[in-house]
Amino acid sequence: MGFFDSLGDFISDGIDAVIDNPIKSIVVVAATVATGGAALAVAPAIGAAASAAGLGAAAGTLSGAAASSAGLAALGGGSLAAGGAGVAGGTALVTATGAVAGAATSGAVIAATNKNSD
Repeated sequence: MGFFDSLGDFISDGIDAVIDNPIKSIVVVAATVATGGAALAVAPAIGAAASAAGLGAAAGTLSGAAASSAGLAALGGGSLAAGGAGVAGGTALVTATGAVAGAATSGAVIAATNKNSD
């Protein structure tokens, strides 16, 4: 069985799960969007905390917007000039991490409720 056959089966199983459980699927999507949005909203604070914790070239010496930008750039792999993804990359990383955490948490809660209802 090849990679694409396995991928096709995985996608098919996912579609079947959504069709069989539309409400639970909506809950997972809503939680993913909500936590991703929350992570996007707090990304500047996370960037400032990352800078204060020692990430980035001027770690711990900056404050305010400069600390936020430096921390997010460090999370993004460095500045654009240094070949990293910059502040946008750091913001994307924080947002994606929040969305994944929300999806995993809501998926785990749904899985636990399925086990309890069986």
